[in-house]
Amino acid sequence: NLDKHVLVQWLIYLGNVLRGDLGYSYATNSQPVLDIILSRAGNTLALAIPSFILSTIGGVVLGAIAARTRRKWLDAGISGTAVGLFSVPNFWFGMLLIIVFAIWLDWLPTGGMAPYGQAGIQPQYLILPVLTMATTELAYKARIMRSSMIESLGQDFIDTARSKGLSSSRGLWRHAMPNALLPMITVAGYSLGFILAGSILVERVFGWPGMGLLFFDAIERRNNMVVLGVVIVLTVTIILVNILTDIVYGLVDPRLRARRS
Repeated sequence: NLDKHVLVQWLIYLGNVLRGDLGYSYATNSQPVLDIILSRAGNTLALAIPSFILSTIGGVVLGAIAARTRRKWLDAGISGTAVGLFSVPNFWFGMLLIIVFAIWLDWLPTGGMAPYGQAGIQPQYLILPVLTMATTELAYKARIMRSSMIESLGQDFIDTARSKGLSSSRGLWRHAMPNALLPMITVAGYSLGFILAGSILVERVFGWPGMGLLFFDAIERRNNMVVLGVVIVLTVTIILVNILTDIVYGLVDPRLRARRS
């Protein structure tokens, strides 16, 4: 439809997108763009899902420990480290990990998914990119969890539990933790979108053949249909994750359930 007006071209393209047709890649023998993206999506999820799990669990645990030891050296260490790591760009942190663990110590590979000539994903190739993607989000979640836990520990029901002889550790993990986790549901859901978006740079640094590396290759080759396709797929995925997060929060939060009843 290049012979039509640009507005007509855009409307036709938009209609095709709504039907799941993202066009064709002229750089790869007119292969459907959606097929190209789906062939790389699994590799991106192989990084994003472990990074999400690691950052969420680590952020919750470290945030709770920092809140429990508030105004002590452990709290200062965790909070200071979290602020520092959250301020570091993930691509720079990834290159730093490559220098230390792949070049200086020679413990891990510098990039890729597996040794040359082998198929599949080897575990040792996952470590550095997963750590790179998880670290920034872990630091942010630890800060949020610390604030939420401190607020939860200051509630009246915690004072009541302590007056009845409940130990501090049991009050922390059994009573304060469930209430402090509610804001983390929203934070965790939104962080998955940041992880997926951040994977574009991380995959470039480590040469990981996912959607991020596909995106950069398409830019360099001026393969505009693939660039648009990756942006659309990531955008739709992030929107769906945010909607699912709101639904889960509404089901979990007892205050919202009480309002509906």
